[in-house]
Amino acid sequence: MSERTDFEHPEFLTSTEWLAEHLGEPGIRVVDCDVPDQYQRAHIPGAVFQQDHYQKDPDTNRLHIFGPEGFKQLAESLGIGDDTLVVAYDNSRGLYAARLWWALHHYGHTNVKVMDGGWRKWLSEGRQISDFPAGDPPAVTFTPRLDDSMMVTADQLMEDMNKSDAVVWDVRSRGEYEGTTTRGNRRPGRIAGAVHLEWLELVDGKTHLLKPASEIRRVLEDNGITPDKRIDAH
Repeated sequence: MSERTDFEHPEFLTSTEWLAEHLGEPGIRVVDCDVPDQYQRAHIPGAVFQQDHYQKDPDTNRLHIFGPEGFKQLAESLGIGDDTLVVAYDNSRGLYAARLWWALHHYGHTNVKVMDGGWRKWLSEGRQISDFPAGDPPAVTFTPRLDDSMMVTADQLMEDMNKSDAVVWDVRSRGEYEGTTTRGNRRPGRIAGAVHLEWLELVDGKTHLLKPASEIRRVLEDNGITPDKRIDAH
């Protein structure tokens, strides 16, 4: 399904080539993870979109991810059931597709792939596009199975700050890390001791493909982010 066999977990990804070959097959749900305006302009045929591409719960003022029942409703409204293969893509270098990947894993649905290169690669290859919305989703059942290992708590983070075998990784922009950009936060700055490496450093800005695994490993190692440590990313 993925050509990125140099990665430790190539099964987390899929390619535009694979999706083009399997587009429209039953049991596959393609999710456009960008904002509705972009979806309405054009998207992969049959793709659906989320009203909230952060999957945040309005009952918590959009501070936390949907609870189990809210996420179940979201998944089923997209036609995502327990047996559905989800392919997520965006035009934002994988930012929002990866968010959906994480949210689904958080609720125990691991049959999900991020399309490497996203919309930019699909479009640059001249593949089929559509401006028609997807039809009604199939009747499915999504069973949330909470996986707490996909999220770090504030208490765990405070413990990890002082451990030599743990890294607190700040993936935000340099301005956010240094406190010169607030992005609406009441307290600018960073978690004490956090390592800064913006997530964009791991993605090719031109193609939107993940950089080669060897390059990513080198960059991570240069910042002390290694497989032998617990990584708390935020």
